[in-house]
Amino acid sequence: MPKNEEEVQEDQDDQDDQEDVETEFSEEDKKKNNEPKLTDLPGIGPGIAAKLDAAGIYDLMGLAVMGPSNLAELAGVGNAVARKAIQAARNMMNLGFTDGVEFDKKRKDIRYITTGSDSFNDLLGGKGVESRAITEAYGAFGSGKTQLGLTLAVNAQLPVEAGGANGKSVYIDTEGTFRPDRIRQISEAVGANPEKVLKNILVARAFNSDHQILLIDKVNELIKDGEPIKLVVIDSLTAHFRAEFAGRGQLADRQQRLNRYLHNLMKLAEQHNLAVYVTNQVMSNPAMMFGDPTTAIGGNIVGHASTYRIYLRRGKAGSRVAKLIDSPNLPDNEAQFFVTEAGVRDDG
Repeated sequence: MPKNEEEVQEDQDDQDDQEDVETEFSEEDKKKNNEPKLTDLPGIGPGIAAKLDAAGIYDLMGLAVMGPSNLAELAGVGNAVARKAIQAARNMMNLGFTDGVEFDKKRKDIRYITTGSDSFNDLLGGKGVESRAITEAYGAFGSGKTQLGLTLAVNAQLPVEAGGANGKSVYIDTEGTFRPDRIRQISEAVGANPEKVLKNILVARAFNSDHQILLIDKVNELIKDGEPIKLVVIDSLTAHFRAEFAGRGQLADRQQRLNRYLHNLMKLAEQHNLAVYVTNQVMSNPAMMFGDPTTAIGGNIVGHASTYRIYLRRGKAGSRVAKLIDSPNLPDNEAQFFVTEAGVRDDG
């Protein structure tokens, strides 16, 4: 049955949207194609590279930080070949010390994703959530943690000049909080095509901590396959770890596992210049006699791993309050924002 003019126009619009996406990401793809590959290293042929690929080692950085015995075991090569390949990777990556001026130049490609609220952006330094960093938001239920994550997942797709990162988002859902209808609402508010925005959010429901950990490897695979991922949202970070490791007897195991997971997240953010936003559950500290007894789950492990740590709570007249608890470069401060139909905004 032949298509009418309206259907033909819709098909053309979808094709134009796809071409726009391909154009936006082509420059970055060219840059990646020019980077050295594992097979450029001495002793690493296509067969060994395939074994490393299957083990989650896709690039020079992943190889450079390995030990010779680990590489020898994974790739089935001798220790001498492993040492030679690792040394070559380290030389090509130019690992080591650099002066502050050179380090500053490397940070010029840091991206920022707007929260949707100018006051919230100002709290984070003026532009929003930063790439190559883990931004943690903790607070009681209804404080706006998930709503901020959904808003960021939409805003990450905006052009850079509009406060976005021109890329896709990954949403790892551990509590069943992802709602496509909410994404549509927020998309319409920023003037974006809701279905296109949903298409550019890759969602996974993690059912236990092992699955949650595995999904980080899957993100690496997606990036390797060419997906232009610029934001990873984990809602929430600690839910499964808290449920599966109950009691003081399992606390050490839980913290070690959580520590490894957070280090892998930070490595992911650094290697691929991603922004990582995680939500965290809270508990009430019974030893707190005065002040707010709300305490984040995960203790010092999560506190130290998070680059930016924000405490969210309900404010007056339906508002929410964000308090910056920890940052490497910003003073402690507070910002007021609202959760509206359009997502996170300055006004209710």
